Amino acid sequence: MKVPNTLRTVDNEKVIVRTVEYDDGTVIAVDFGNSAADVSVDIVGSTAIVVTDGDQFEFELPPEASDVTVRNGVLTITD
Repeated sequence: MKVPNTLRTVDNEKVIVRTVEYDDGTVIAVDFGNSAADVSVDIVGSTAIVVTDGDQFEFELPPEASDVTVRNGVLTITD
């Protein structure tokens, strides 16, 4: 599963994007840092809308994405 371009270019130098591959799937983790503990995500069709600290951006989910969650400032996309 590839990281969506919008997530690669998030305009915040404190954001860390990682992709971890396991035997049974892939996880994309986007850590918005301690200051962004109030990250929220809404899914509309195949589009994810992320709101954090007054900023909002959206991106198309990878076709193989099966779950999108946010916890403690970390957005995870799982296939």
